[in-house]
Amino acid sequence: MSKAILLVNLGSPDSPSVPDVRRYLNEFLMDARVIDTPWLLRRLIVGLILIKRPAESAHAYEKVWTKEGSPLVVTSRHVQERLQQRVAVPVELAMRYQHPSIASAVKNLAARGATETLLIPLFPHYAMSSYETAVVRVREVAAQLAPQMQIMVQPPYYDQPDYIAALVASAADYLKKGYDHLLFSFHGIPERHIKKSDPTGGHCLATPNCCETPSPAHAQCYRAQCYRTAALFIAQAGVPAGKWSVSFQSRLGKDPWLKPYTDYELPRLATEGKKRMLVICPAFVSDCLETIEEIGIRGCEQFMAGNGQEFTRIPCMNEHPAWITALENMAKKFLTA
Repeated sequence: MSKAILLVNLGSPDSPSVPDVRRYLNEFLMDARVIDTPWLLRRLIVGLILIKRPAESAHAYEKVWTKEGSPLVVTSRHVQERLQQRVAVPVELAMRYQHPSIASAVKNLAARGATETLLIPLFPHYAMSSYETAVVRVREVAAQLAPQMQIMVQPPYYDQPDYIAALVASAADYLKKGYDHLLFSFHGIPERHIKKSDPTGGHCLATPNCCETPSPAHAQCYRAQCYRTAALFIAQAGVPAGKWSVSFQSRLGKDPWLKPYTDYELPRLATEGKKRMLVICPAFVSDCLETIEEIGIRGCEQFMAGNGQEFTRIPCMNEHPAWITALENMAKKFLTA
């Protein structure tokens, strides 16, 4: 049996042009695990969003675009290359939306004789709109294009020692410089997604401290996993109690999303006297629009508007050696099984 590795990240427009951004947003938002409504209603909602949002997002993408292309895709390719240097089996990269496509990656692996592939979603935490949709789509495409290929899936690694160690290592230099507050800004998701993913049907969001109460629901609870990541990080990094907090960013629409909201927390913390702010985004393994523009640019403006004095965004792990080692260890465990 010939083995291989497939890395899958979220995706990006092919360019910051309005048509390419519209194409990307349409594919992304029409995913039933992103906007989980009946198809006709989802088509109506997305159609309304696509009237103005592509031009607004294209302007934001222009601020972060590099000579090589989208930061998310460029960094993900570099990670693929570095992992390939460490393992003897094929390593492919795909994006859940747009390019490089899952179909092209599966075809490439099949052409190289892969019959058993480890899918590593580049999402440390379980969420139906990221981790789950990537897993489901890869399995669908593989069943169509390479039915002989078995897909093994790396479980969420939000609490795994290698991931936490890599996260802490990537932030170490920033933590040494001194700060008043460290904000963990995780990507937000609608509260209904949390409830829908709850296998118990009644644990998640039922009480204020549900994430602190042990439950089988936590295996698929994005919120509980985010708080667990933050707790393990501060324990290993030695962040003092009372000097950190958690928030959620990137909400869309008017339905309730996980709280507190990052764009509310930044000015609030500034007005409370937290003058030197550090922000880390552990739900993202690669820098992208949501980290560079939303946090690094707009988040900084929001903090400064509340009379903050110093704002620092800690970059994602990107190509940090400790992160590549964490991926290598996931691969080796699969390869030696």
